[in-house]
Amino acid sequence: MLAEAETFPHLVQSIDAVLRRLGGTARRWRFDRMATVCHPPTGRILPTFAAVAKYYGAGVDICPPRRGNRKGVVEKANHSAAQRWWRTVPDGISIEAGQNGVDKLAVQMDGRKRKLDGASTTVAALAEVEPLLELPTRPFPAELEQTRVVSPQGLVSFAGNHYSVPPGLTGAHVTVRIRLGEDDLHVVTASRAVIAHHRRAPDGAGQTVRDAGHVIALERAVLASFSDKAPCRTKVRLAPVGRGPGGSREASRPT
Repeated sequence: MLAEAETFPHLVQSIDAVLRRLGGTARRWRFDRMATVCHPPTGRILPTFAAVAKYYGAGVDICPPRRGNRKGVVEKANHSAAQRWWRTVPDGISIEAGQNGVDKLAVQMDGRKRKLDGASTTVAALAEVEPLLELPTRPFPAELEQTRVVSPQGLVSFAGNHYSVPPGLTGAHVTVRIRLGEDDLHVVTASRAVIAHHRRAPDGAGQTVRDAGHVIALERAVLASFSDKAPCRTKVRLAPVGRGPGGSREASRPT
């Protein structure tokens, strides 16, 4: 899964998305010594991530230090994505479009042939019979935040959609805040004041969600900027510059 950052909420969001695509969770999770999962020098699991594993009913195994072969098993899973897919990604691609590319690669890799007890099968067929534990109804309720810049249209982008904010904030930096598993979205200022509340649209839907109050306020601001005063008459048009006698440059003015 692709994510905008490597923070704890983004990790939880990605793990939940992967597990729901698989249709369940394994009994044990194996991680490299990630700072969002454990204390890297000691390998001790962080209390915050221990709560996540308990929520999904899974145990956590941390790769031991200085064990290249063991860590290589974890890192090899990302080899194809890093070598075959990442090098083909164009500049400026969105996360949603990039995730679609990863999903297509995953479908191709599911068709790889494997032999089991002398019989030929595929990775997808093996995954179908893998025993998995059931998942909770909703994701672990981690709080995710993303900083955004307000557009001239009074909109902020998030997860492939646009959400309105009150007028007068063009160019301002705001924070979009959600809680995983909930359908609401909040936009807050640097002082943590909530300036907008919306119902989330499906991720990647390309929808523009506007609050009726924001639309009315924006219309009033636009209408207030109009004026019925006479246009400015101070601009003076000068004739093109020509050459006078002797080749000197001078401006010819209308008589």
